[in-house]
Amino acid sequence: MTSHEQLHKTLALIQLERQTDLEQYRQKVLLRPLSTRVKEGVTWYPVRLVRDYIGTGERIIIEVEKTNHLDQPHAFQSGKLVSVFSNASGTPQKHHLQGVINYVRENTMVITINSDDLPEWTADGMLGVDVMFDEMTYKEMEFALKSVIKAEDNRVAELRELLLGEKTESPLLPNSQPPTLNSLLNDSQQKALAKITASPDVAFIHGPPGTGKTTTLVESIRQTISMEKQVLVCAPSNAAIDLLVEKLSEKGIQTLRIGHPARVTEQTLSRTLDARIASHPHFSELRALRKKMEKLRGQAQKYKRNYGYHEKEQRRMLYDEARALKSDADILEFYIVNDLLNTSEAICCTLVGSSHPVMRGRKFKTVFIDEAGQALEPANWIPLLKSQRVIFAGDHQQLPPTIKSLDAALQGLSRTLFEKGIEKFPDHAHMLRIQYRMNESIMRFSSDYFYNSKLIAHPTVAHELLQANQSPLEFIDTAGCGFHEEQDKETLSRFNKEEASLLMRLVEQLIHEVGVETWIEQKLTMGIITPYSAQVDYLRHLAENSSLLESLQKLVSVNTVDAFQGQERDVIAISFVRSNEKGEVGFLADIRRTNVAMTRAKKKLMMIGDSATLGSHSFYSSLLDFVQANEFYKSAFEV
Repeated sequence: MTSHEQLHKTLALIQLERQTDLEQYRQKVLLRPLSTRVKEGVTWYPVRLVRDYIGTGERIIIEVEKTNHLDQPHAFQSGKLVSVFSNASGTPQKHHLQGVINYVRENTMVITINSDDLPEWTADGMLGVDVMFDEMTYKEMEFALKSVIKAEDNRVAELRELLLGEKTESPLLPNSQPPTLNSLLNDSQQKALAKITASPDVAFIHGPPGTGKTTTLVESIRQTISMEKQVLVCAPSNAAIDLLVEKLSEKGIQTLRIGHPARVTEQTLSRTLDARIASHPHFSELRALRKKMEKLRGQAQKYKRNYGYHEKEQRRMLYDEARALKSDADILEFYIVNDLLNTSEAICCTLVGSSHPVMRGRKFKTVFIDEAGQALEPANWIPLLKSQRVIFAGDHQQLPPTIKSLDAALQGLSRTLFEKGIEKFPDHAHMLRIQYRMNESIMRFSSDYFYNSKLIAHPTVAHELLQANQSPLEFIDTAGCGFHEEQDKETLSRFNKEEASLLMRLVEQLIHEVGVETWIEQKLTMGIITPYSAQVDYLRHLAENSSLLESLQKLVSVNTVDAFQGQERDVIAISFVRSNEKGEVGFLADIRRTNVAMTRAKKKLMMIGDSATLGSHSFYSSLLDFVQANEFYKSAFEV
C-alpha cells in the first residue's frame, strides 16, 4: 500500500475504535440505571462535598467522599474526565459539571473543575460522579491523520514518505559533532547516542527491560538541547511523561510541562504551565487586573432588571471597563505564556497534549517520543506535524497500545509507528544490551525468545538472589490437579480459585523462609501478577485475609500485568489462570504481556500454571522446555 492508502486505512480504523469505545461507554454508563452504574464502578453515588478551594493556576478544586458502597471496585483514576451531577429533589433538571480527576484515595476523590465558578446546586446534596467519554483524543488523532494525508511539498510529507512510503533511504550523517562521552553510560548506551546524532530524519532507541532506556533518552535530550536550544518531548501517557519531566529537571534542564494540572504528579506540578505562570514576575500584575475585572463585573450584576436610564448607562460602562481589563489581562497572559515557552529547553507533554492551544504554530527541530511501543500511530502524528526530526524510544516486545476494538487491532491498529520504522530502518535503530535489573537466570528466557539472545546481565545483578542457595526461578505446574478456570458472568474475565490459593500459600511460605523481620528490614518488595482482572480480585481477597501479608501490605502489591509496566520488584509471582480441556490460552496468546510480567522480577520469579493447557501454545511450550532443561520446574504435587 502507498502511504496515503495506509493512512486512509488507519483513519478508518481509529474511527472504528472510537465507535467501539463510545458504544462500550454507552452500554456501561449512559444506558444503565444509577444503581447498576454504581455496582459496576463507573459511578460514585451518593458523594458528599467535603471542601472546595482554589488550586494551581487559579482553578477550582473540589474534594468529594463516598458515603456508601465503600469497598466497591471502580474505574476512576487520575487524569480521567468526569461529570459531577446532582439528583437533589426540586431541581427542574439534572445538573452536570465537567472536571478532571487529580487523584483517588480509597473513598475520596479530588477533582479539578472545568468552570470559573462552583454552581450553587453543588450545595444541595445528592451529588454523584460519572466517568465520561473522552471525545477530544479521537478528534485530535483524526485531525492529525487528515493533515498528514493532505501534506504536500513540506517536511511532514517527507516524514510521511520516509516512515510509510516507498522511500527506503535516509543516510546516516558522519558525526561532525560526535556525542559527548558520559562516564555514567555504558558502551551500548553510547552507541545509541551516536546513532541519534548521526540520524537527520529518524532514529530508534530499542530499550528491553532494565537496560536504562530512560537514562539514555534523558542524556540524548540533554545533548540535543546543547545543539538545538529547545526540543519537544512526548509520551503516550501522563505517567511516562511525568517521569521524564522529573529526570530532566534533576539534570538542571529547564522543563515546561504542558497539560491539565489534574493529570500531573505532585513531583512535576511545579513544572506545569499553570504553576510557572503563577511564579512568573508579571503574575502579580495579571492577578490584579483579573481581580479588578471581577469586581467591576460584580458591581454591574448588582443592577436589577427594573432600572432607569442612568443605571443602565452605569451598568454598560462597568461592563465596558471590565471587557477592557479582560483584554489587557489576555494580552499580558499571552506575553507570559510565550515568554515561558521561548525560555524553556524541553517542552514536555503527552502525544495528544502536543495539540494544546498554546502550542499552536510552534515548530521544533527534534521531537523525542518515549514509550513509542505503546503509542497508537495516529497519536504519534500529532507532535510529528510540528517537527523536523523524530527520535523514538521504546520496546515493541513489551505491552502494545490499549485498543478497545478487537477488529481494529486485528486489521492493524495495534501495529505502531515505532514497530514499522524499526523494521524499515534497522540501521537507524540501536538495541540497549546491558540490563541492570534481573538475575541472569530470570533474564535468560526473555533474552533468547524476544531479543535474539543479545541481553547481558550486568555483574552487579547477574547473580543476585533473594537468599543464598535459593533458586531465582520456579515454575509450579498444576497439570493433573483439577484446578479448572472459571469465568465471571458479568465481566467475562477468568479466574482460578485453586491456583490462586496455592500461589498464596507458596508466597507465604517464601516470606517465612526469608523471615518476616528480614523482609521488613531489607524492604523487600513483591508483586503478585496475573493478566486477568477477576483473578486480581480473588488474589486481593486472599491477601486481605492473610495476617502475614497484612503486616507487609506496603511491600506486597497485587495487580494486573498492565499495571506493573515500567516497574520492578525483588520478587514477582505470576498466576497464569488458564486451565481447560480444550487447551485454550485466550488472552495469554499476547506473549508480550507475559514478557512484561516475567521481566519485572529482580531476584526471584515464581510462575504457576497448567502445562497441559499452556503447552498448546508454542511460546509457553518453549518456556516449559526452558524451565525443565534448567531444573526450574516443579509439579504442584511436590510443593
